[in-house]
Amino acid sequence: MRHKSIGFAAAALLSALAIGPARAQDPAQWQDPSKHTVHFVRVGDGVQLEVLDWGGPGRPMVLLTGSGNTAHVYDDFAPKLSDCCHVYAITRRGFGHSSHPESGYDDQRLADDVLQVLDSLKIEAPVLVGHSMAGGELTTLGAQHSDRLSGLVYLEAGADPADFPWSDPAYRAAVEKLSSLAPARPPVAAADRKKSYQAYRAWQMEAAGFAFCEAEVRNMYDFNPDGSIGPFRTPERVHQAIDAGGKKRDYSNIRVPVLSIFATPSPPELKDKDPEYRAAAEAEHTILMSFTGRYKKNLLTAVPHARVLEWPGATHYLFLTQEAEVLREVHAFVRGLPQM
Repeated sequence: MRHKSIGFAAAALLSALAIGPARAQDPAQWQDPSKHTVHFVRVGDGVQLEVLDWGGPGRPMVLLTGSGNTAHVYDDFAPKLSDCCHVYAITRRGFGHSSHPESGYDDQRLADDVLQVLDSLKIEAPVLVGHSMAGGELTTLGAQHSDRLSGLVYLEAGADPADFPWSDPAYRAAVEKLSSLAPARPPVAAADRKKSYQAYRAWQMEAAGFAFCEAEVRNMYDFNPDGSIGPFRTPERVHQAIDAGGKKRDYSNIRVPVLSIFATPSPPELKDKDPEYRAAAEAEHTILMSFTGRYKKNLLTAVPHARVLEWPGATHYLFLTQEAEVLREVHAFVRGLPQM
């Protein structure tokens, strides 16, 4: 996953209307099995965003993704929240079937895009749930428009792009040392893992312990007629612009309830490790925990009643790998909000 950020042409071009329904795949080809409708919402001249809508009763909830992903990364997760909320997800500009303009990738513009989606779809007082880099949009909207929101949920989205571990020379040195001492693993050639979605899924499961659903991979990448995976849809310039447009997290004007979940590293297993490896692993763990401590302090200083959780050993994609626990916490958060 890129971050400070990581990172099929639209099936229907819409008229100049702000909102229009569309299908994300050619009906004669592979079909997304998730039970959502797809809209494209205009947020600027020549810029439209893909919005998925799973329906559901209760207050609205809008899911925002990490960099590199599209709204389809929530295809399996979102329906499990539709028992308590009307659930939407947005693919931000530069990704998937949303427009890929030359500009507009700073925190403010990305947050304004979300606000325009809320206005266009008449979504009132939603809970915003964001993963990874979506912490920027959550924080900007919470600071500027708390009156428009019911709550904010940060899923591994509490890191500060102005205070990131890779900026610490000691952290870089520890990571590089561990890499040099780790047993060599034969790499999986890009051509092999891109032979098909099944090959890509197998590679993800081996490398990371989880895999994106097929709809997400088909929206992240172009697919070739033979079923092999083609180029990543998002240009490198988009990732660079997102990195350049990130700003320090400032929670001081947020006036809505907040839930923030951090995936923290488990203490390293050092039995039978040599002293050099042990020293590097301990340094890496200590530094990462110190960054998490700063992120938590920054949030709790401004929002003292925020619920902040640390889950040792959880992955960055905790809504995929710890789905039941995330659902439990998000449901409890929604139940605790004031009635609309």
